[in-house]
Amino acid sequence: MDLKGEYITIRTNVVKLETIKAFAYRQKLQAGDSAIVIVRPDVKQPGMATISKKTGEPVPSANTPVKRYPAEAFKEAMALTNGMLYKKQGSIKVTEEMFVEPEEEKEPEVITLNEAAYRKIVEHYTDKNGKLSYDLVNSELIKFMKSSSIVRKMIADGEKASDIRDYIVLNKLRNIAGDLDMKEEEVFMIVDLLDEVSPKGLFKELNVEIRRALAKNKAK
Repeated sequence: MDLKGEYITIRTNVVKLETIKAFAYRQKLQAGDSAIVIVRPDVKQPGMATISKKTGEPVPSANTPVKRYPAEAFKEAMALTNGMLYKKQGSIKVTEEMFVEPEEEKEPEVITLNEAAYRKIVEHYTDKNGKLSYDLVNSELIKFMKSSSIVRKMIADGEKASDIRDYIVLNKLRNIAGDLDMKEEEVFMIVDLLDEVSPKGLFKELNVEIRRALAKNKAK
């Protein structure tokens, strides 16, 4: 798997493994599956494993050299990255120098779930049958997209689809929660929780609508 130049969504900061000399992170594949990527300084080819929805176990990809990337390393990576936030990052290059322990490490910022906001958002998007409606989520966000002058300008300027989606989601969910000052990390933690149980990807329809609008603008 060649990560160079590929857009990926990484769930956490890159973590260092103890099982083997390597770094690892989670990413969402374009198909919506969750995967673990391990990068070693002595191996050009990264190792990747998807996470089985049935067993929760890592399943190495066909071109992953299992001798270089054993199952124990993937399991350690899963444990270290479990429950952490998504954030964007490009491909990484691992060198031997990265394994030198720093003299002093700063404590990472801990973001906790905004339970009040989470309850409001879930309640807002719960249908008459008491189930979370992903159709309602997408229809409301698409409606906001079409009514926002700022979104129209972002599309006209040809901004990235992911940036446009994040703007829509942040503003809409902050309004539903009644907290316009809610941190981005708090909003996307709620999004992650909703996305984990989504059968097809939480913003699938919204993403399609954004790409369609960008393509139409580009064709003008």
